[in-house]
Amino acid sequence: MLDAVRNAWKIAELRQRIFFTMLMLVVFRIGAHVPVPGINPEVLADFFQEDTLFGFYNVIAGGALSNFTIFAMGIMPYINASIIMQLLTVVIPKFKEWSEEGAEGRKKMMQMIRYATVLLAFLQATGMTFSLMQPAITDRRTSSYLVIIISLTAGTAFLMWLGELITEKGIGNGISLLIFGGIIAGFPGQAGMIIELLRLGEIRILMLLPVALVMLGLIMGIIALEVGRRRITVQYAKRVVGRRMYGGQSTHIPLKVNQAGVIPVIFASAILMFPATLAMFINHPIARGISEALSWGTLLNTVLYAAFIILFTFFYTAIQFDPMKVAGDIKKYGGFIPGLRPGRSTAEYLSKVSSRLTLVGAVSLAFICVLPIFMQNVSRLNLIFGGTALIIIVGVALETMRQIESHMLMRNYQGFMK
Repeated sequence: MLDAVRNAWKIAELRQRIFFTMLMLVVFRIGAHVPVPGINPEVLADFFQEDTLFGFYNVIAGGALSNFTIFAMGIMPYINASIIMQLLTVVIPKFKEWSEEGAEGRKKMMQMIRYATVLLAFLQATGMTFSLMQPAITDRRTSSYLVIIISLTAGTAFLMWLGELITEKGIGNGISLLIFGGIIAGFPGQAGMIIELLRLGEIRILMLLPVALVMLGLIMGIIALEVGRRRITVQYAKRVVGRRMYGGQSTHIPLKVNQAGVIPVIFASAILMFPATLAMFINHPIARGISEALSWGTLLNTVLYAAFIILFTFFYTAIQFDPMKVAGDIKKYGGFIPGLRPGRSTAEYLSKVSSRLTLVGAVSLAFICVLPIFMQNVSRLNLIFGGTALIIIVGVALETMRQIESHMLMRNYQGFMK
């Protein structure tokens, strides 16, 4: 491992990319401490410690929301805009046409995502300013409200630009690395809290060992889920074009076990945290009763959480993977899956394989997210990383390592992954 790190550092281009990425993450963390003018963060300091939708966003933003900094909304408007554009691609022919145009089409889609991000950020900043931040605003003039809204919108736009800059000039996916950096930023504080509880004798070291072993097992399970592939062999027939012969080789289609990634977990968390968030603004016994029944860690919440994860995994995979399109592309280029007729039979086979893989991936994803909740209820210990954070951290780390690996393989170095 150390030799691989040294070899990576010897490559000038790779060294510059790693250094640039680290520098941009430092900029991100500095910006997460720049306060929004006209806000007193101490007024709502305890608000974000509860298991509400805002508390979840605060974890993703690395504590920037609870401190009311310019990065308070984080990169979530960009993620929401990307998801909305993916969903609209299915129903709007023009967007579908752009998605099939290659690099030029992707450029148009990215431009639309940027516009949608700024619009969503402005709407979200306006809503937060006139509802959530209202008690913490020190100056009630119209100009102060406008400054707060513009500051929050500009912070999200800057993070979007920063993420794209990391993707272009750094290493790894910039947006994912910003989320990764935000989650990791909360680690020292929570680790210090556990150490303090150990010092005071409120928890024992013997209680931490089984929890640590379970978390280690979860990390190994996430790695297996992320790298798991089902390879479907595709054979291409020989064909003559002019004086040259093409085809005749065998390749494969790598279908991921978890094609939906962490999106189903984010959707499920947001939906289940919404009633608790709404109950904070509606002072009614029914609203409070629903909030308590669906509070984080209860049996009903945990069962619904697992069910929503499985449901959204199937839904998002169906949007991402189109068996008819893949079968059509295989037939178009003269390929076939051994033992199957090109066209409809191939599409039905791909659909069946994808459904089985999705079932395994969805159940595994739900188990990984639910187990930390069970461990927290049993041990009465506030775990540093929940299932959602673990999946994001491990997934981003693996993707970044793959990119470093590809750079090293181009120069015949032995990398991290063997």
